[in-house]
Amino acid sequence: MDVAAMQADQRRVLRVVLCINLVTFVMMMFAAWRSHSSSLLSGSLDNLGDALTYAISLAVVGASTRKKAKVAFFKGLLILGAAVTVGVQISWRLVNPAVPVFEAMGIAAALNLLANGLCLWLLTPHRTGDVNMASAWECSRNDIFEGGAVLLAAALVWLFGAGWPDLLIAAALLLMFLRSSARVLRASLRELRVHTAKHMDSATK
Repeated sequence: MDVAAMQADQRRVLRVVLCINLVTFVMMMFAAWRSHSSSLLSGSLDNLGDALTYAISLAVVGASTRKKAKVAFFKGLLILGAAVTVGVQISWRLVNPAVPVFEAMGIAAALNLLANGLCLWLLTPHRTGDVNMASAWECSRNDIFEGGAVLLAAALVWLFGAGWPDLLIAAALLLMFLRSSARVLRASLRELRVHTAKHMDSATK
């Protein structure tokens, strides 16, 4: 596949996953409000962050490696921001406990997991293309874990009739976001260092 065709394919895939994440964000946010679920709210915020990530990725398809690395760094900060938001939500829920409505949680989590699976399938062929698409794939892979975790939280809330499983899963998602953010930030910084070193080397010749 030539470069122009590859970039056109990347743009097409990013447009599709962007639309999917915007729709699932609205669905998950409404379900989180109706169910009083921290883990579901975490998932909805993650979908919003992913939508922003895909929009940024779409904007830099065909850009220089340095620009893509800078954008990937920003994506890492977005994931970190999602982690901070989840942490705040967990803290608030600890002070204001509530038992989530597991039916709303389960339905929304199942639909979200299906949508996330479709996004990951679409992005997987592009995961080794460059740092831009690799970071987009990283976000999508996180969504699979997030979707499965929220579905598990709904089942445990139903099983125990308590709100602690929801908070436990939300805390696990917080750790996942932190690890993912660190991976994306390290990869982007590594790309920037390599680009800087090449630029300095060429300047001295």
